[in-house]
Amino acid sequence: MGKITQHPILNTLINLISRRLITALALFIGTGLLIVFTNIQSSNGFTIIPEYVYSDLIISLPTSPKPHPLPPTLAQWHNTNSGDYFSQVTTTQVGYLVWSQFPIRVYVEPPKAVSEKQAQVWVNAVLQGIQEWSTYLPLTIVEQPEVADITIARKAPPLQISPGSNIPRARSAQTTYELYSSNNVLSHRFTILLSPSQTGEYIQAAARHEFGHALGIWGHSPLQTDALYFSQVRNPSPISARDVNTLKRVYEQPTSLGWSLVDNSKIN
Repeated sequence: MGKITQHPILNTLINLISRRLITALALFIGTGLLIVFTNIQSSNGFTIIPEYVYSDLIISLPTSPKPHPLPPTLAQWHNTNSGDYFSQVTTTQVGYLVWSQFPIRVYVEPPKAVSEKQAQVWVNAVLQGIQEWSTYLPLTIVEQPEVADITIARKAPPLQISPGSNIPRARSAQTTYELYSSNNVLSHRFTILLSPSQTGEYIQAAARHEFGHALGIWGHSPLQTDALYFSQVRNPSPISARDVNTLKRVYEQPTSLGWSLVDNSKIN
């Protein structure tokens, strides 16, 4: 093998570029914010799948997640006989997905591809499904999507390709959340897509289920008698005591959401 001649200036330049790339990559990984996560309801059930997207926010999370005070509507809830499925709730890198500012603002997008009557029927069914949760957390319906914490739309979720299969499958619902900073506070917002294929009571049931995720139950129940059961059933269940017990336990947990961030761009 021939001898490789090394050029001092070229080597210096390569080393400098390499160091800068490594530094930039470390900064990107260390301070970039994962912002999009997805909960998918497929035609055969529910699966939580994270989708990783980095933002260009140069921030760092609070050093120690902390719990927020319980909302009064949850604090007064007591049911020790029914149990819960808190062990099935998935935490995230920012802690549990709890809301700390109330009322939670909800925007239901009126469908445009159907008649006015059909659109109203759909909106009413969705509102019935989400307002069932207002007994436990304060909600308000807003007319401006830009101010909403949770947006719900009648739209087919993107097709899903299951692991080990190249065949795309339709989804009946999809719930995603994104993280962002507002006034130097870590915040989040949700988007719920409900497939146009849902009809009748299944619209209300899907809205009820997905909205439970958006309120913080980032997981599923193994029992059909709970609204957050992992699959669709012929006779959907209303919100159960186990659903509320689980929601309350979630809101007792530490989180980085709702707490101040550190701006690394101002640190020398």
